[in-house]
Amino acid sequence: MREIFKVLQKTQCKPLSNQGRLPLEEIHYLCVCLLSSQMHKIFSVQGSYPVIRVALRARGWVEQRKNCSKKQNCQCCHKSRARLNDAGNSYDGELEEQDLDRLHDIMSCLVKKEMVYFYWTNCRGAIKANSLHKEQMTNHFANTSSFTTKVGLCMSLRNLHWFDSTDPDSFFPRCYVLGAHEKQDFIDDFRRTACTSLLKYIVERHQGDVKGKTISNMRKPKKQQSRPLVLSQMINSTLKVCQQFVDSLEHRDIDIDSETPLTQEEWTEFIDIYYLVVHDGAEIEISDDFVTCCKAMLHRLQEVSPQLDIDGIHNIWIVKPAAKSRGRDIKCSKRLDKILRLVDSRPAYFKSKWVVQKYLERPLLVHGTKFDVRQWFLVTDWNHLTVWFYKKCYLRFSTQPFSLDTLDSSVHLCNNSIQKHLRPSQQRHRDIPAYNMWSDKQFRTFLCSQSQEAQWETVAVQGMKRAVIQAAQTAQDKMDSRKNTFELYGADFMFGHDLHPWLLEINASPDMAASTPVTARLCAAVQEDTLKVVLDWRVDHTANTGDFELIYKQAAVKVPQYLGSNLLVKGCAIKSPCPLPALRSSNCSTPKHQNRVRKKNPAAENVKHLPNVPLKSAETPLKNSSSEVLQLPPPPFHPGSLMPTEPLTDHQPLTVNKCIHLPLSHRSVVLYSKSAEDKQQDLSTPLEITAPEQSRQAATSPIKIFQ
Repeated sequence: MREIFKVLQKTQCKPLSNQGRLPLEEIHYLCVCLLSSQMHKIFSVQGSYPVIRVALRARGWVEQRKNCSKKQNCQCCHKSRARLNDAGNSYDGELEEQDLDRLHDIMSCLVKKEMVYFYWTNCRGAIKANSLHKEQMTNHFANTSSFTTKVGLCMSLRNLHWFDSTDPDSFFPRCYVLGAHEKQDFIDDFRRTACTSLLKYIVERHQGDVKGKTISNMRKPKKQQSRPLVLSQMINSTLKVCQQFVDSLEHRDIDIDSETPLTQEEWTEFIDIYYLVVHDGAEIEISDDFVTCCKAMLHRLQEVSPQLDIDGIHNIWIVKPAAKSRGRDIKCSKRLDKILRLVDSRPAYFKSKWVVQKYLERPLLVHGTKFDVRQWFLVTDWNHLTVWFYKKCYLRFSTQPFSLDTLDSSVHLCNNSIQKHLRPSQQRHRDIPAYNMWSDKQFRTFLCSQSQEAQWETVAVQGMKRAVIQAAQTAQDKMDSRKNTFELYGADFMFGHDLHPWLLEINASPDMAASTPVTARLCAAVQEDTLKVVLDWRVDHTANTGDFELIYKQAAVKVPQYLGSNLLVKGCAIKSPCPLPALRSSNCSTPKHQNRVRKKNPAAENVKHLPNVPLKSAETPLKNSSSEVLQLPPPPFHPGSLMPTEPLTDHQPLTVNKCIHLPLSHRSVVLYSKSAEDKQQDLSTPLEITAPEQSRQAATSPIKIFQ
């Protein structure tokens, strides 16, 4: 009780009961406040997160509010206690919601100057991670733009080959940053996609003619043509472009100078005819031979290009701003000139802030309507990477039926921030609610009616898990790995007709507003389960984690033990393969045949220089230091060869095992080697080692061998 009054004196608040006593319920909450301060259970929430507040208060945490002045604190405390005292003896142990809120206001005032140990904010910049203590927790990592922005995700997934053998094109539609360095890559991809789209169009058109039907999304010709177009040359160029693309993917174009199949003028003409045929429905003449070649090429492309099936025939691309959310400024286009004009019209600084991504022209539809999936995942540590996957998700529908005849946002963009302002079409199926959302349970019911329920877990869920893990792996090196930090992300997926998931983007600070009955239930559940993981499971690994599932835990890397600085070089001496013969006394006379040998052998005038050898003091000092030449017994003369035979062997270099210290007066040393066969001839080949006059301490000399 004394501690409670001390806290009240700090806030300049006095008990208002007639007898100077506090009501029992107020004492209870003040005790909770004191215990929370001592147990480091003070939190701060910025933004509209009522679920987080309620869940933390239920765990005994006390909120510290930043927007409460000292004067307001005293007024709030007095009014709250006055209301409680008016209740008197009628208190039945339960407080009204309004009174409970006022009590929490009092507790917030009491912990105003205490340290906050848990931050939950909706803005990353609200809390500076560098200023936090290690025991303080926050719900945002720093530097997450490496995979939470469209440019960051596009660039990060290109490094996936360093972490996994999976091809990013198998789950992420190909994407380009429309800056100066990738603009030409996008143009090449657009042209190549136009070629494959033309092949698909020819095959589908031929099959439609055979069956007496028209292909999907076929338009009537806008202009009456006098005669059909002949596409023989155009198809040949298309097959050549596709062949070069296949060779590049199969790495068969190495060391081969690739020729450009079409010039810039030819490409411009090709794209114009492609628009005329595919988009405007112009009549064309198709032969069976061309159809066979197109089918064969498409079969080869299917083996090496995982996105061939989703490309369709209209070559539609979606242009996105790099760092905007909620579908702002996103546009779809199928004209190359319009896409480039859109980017070129921007200032130079913003050109690199736009990405263009291939649009999925053949998505899975629900009752003829397009949708995407919002899937949550939680990262509790980047080093070692720890990823949690939420078992529940929800679908977001567009308000208009799907069609490629129009590129309006109401048809192709499923963001709730866009669709909530539009009126649903009367032609849309009545099973899709007016608020444009389904839970995953409703979607599984639909899949059951389509005999695809088994593919939900095996194809869709497993594919989303792999995509989330691989996206996190590629961004791991660029992330801030601060401990006591976590973050909840929202990933957007779209399904192909085979339920294969395609990752579109990853959002930081996903919207948790209860905008629809679906989000009101799921968003509240995911927030409560997040606290179960970061607070409960962190202390007890057997605690309940709700619908969060741990799908990836990176193995710890063993760090070698540090033993201090120990720069020790270990090795062994190099032994001489052929040691020189022992030196003899300098009183030996110079051989008589020395000059004669040099005259007879012109090759003896050639000199071979060996590397400089330092001359140090020998183990046994020379006995006679007065003579200028030390002579050894003359070596024998071998006919046809002037090289010594003993003890040196053929084709081996001369090696000096020990250095010879020469006095200042000595200038050269002549060595002789004598063979056993030519002892009688008394011929010798001198080996002379010359040295310049230097000091004894730093005497080095080149070695010359005379043959």
